[in-house]
Amino acid sequence: MGNAVLDEILETSLELDSNPISAHELGSRMETDELIDIIRHREVLEALVTDSLDRNELEARLDISRATSHRFTRWLENHDLAERVDNEFTLTGTGQVYADAIIHLERDLRAATVLAPLLESICEAHREFVVAPFADGTVTTATPEDPYAPFTRFVQLLQESNTLRGFNTTHMFPPTLEKPSDQLFDDLEVELIYLPDVVDTLFGTHPDRLRDAIDAGHLTLRTREALPYGLAIFDDRVGIGGYDDQTGIMRVFVDSDSAIARGWAERVFETYRDHSEPISDHDRSMMD
Repeated sequence: MGNAVLDEILETSLELDSNPISAHELGSRMETDELIDIIRHREVLEALVTDSLDRNELEARLDISRATSHRFTRWLENHDLAERVDNEFTLTGTGQVYADAIIHLERDLRAATVLAPLLESICEAHREFVVAPFADGTVTTATPEDPYAPFTRFVQLLQESNTLRGFNTTHMFPPTLEKPSDQLFDDLEVELIYLPDVVDTLFGTHPDRLRDAIDAGHLTLRTREALPYGLAIFDDRVGIGGYDDQTGIMRVFVDSDSAIARGWAERVFETYRDHSEPISDHDRSMMD
């Protein structure tokens, strides 16, 4: 499948995810017992989602008895979720949709559990965040013993990358990093979107180095009045940072090398960049 098609699928999925349709809008709802019954049969739905299996293969795949396999396949056929062709059971179109829904449900619930610290930090903006692709990523949280662990992880990925694009709601370096600007802007191609007051702070603390980096073409700064969380796009990974509203310290950083996560991150960054303002020479002169 070509990249263009994959991009269209991802874009459509993100559009659907960002415009969820409530079950209430679909007319009569499924009974709770019916939903529970579907979940109870998730193993047989998942077993048949990619393969057609005969009864012996189904029993071996699920490690179930013949009586149980008869009960499972009878349930599938009674609900028009599978049909038997040449002694093999194959999911119908409806059965495929049921199986996909069950797989996505468990995936999303497990992802929400793994990413709970991040979701709590970005609760107001979580609907635009694609949860599942980050569930298998690296989750780094701040602890009393290591309150700067998320930022340390960020710096580690930055040191392994030649480029950085993204946006951030704050710009706070831990005291253990004595010369942050020296380490974070050298030998990098950086494009960042910050809140206006964060840019003011940057120019107030490291004006010469920032101007040198901008003049050399290594650093592009833009501003936007509102940002939802921290986004970082490195060479090989993308990361999301959640911050403490009171202190501005990064509470959690989640990073992933998932292609879908990168596709989502690229689109989000482009959207926010298109609705941001560049730092002009006039702006910089006002900060002198």
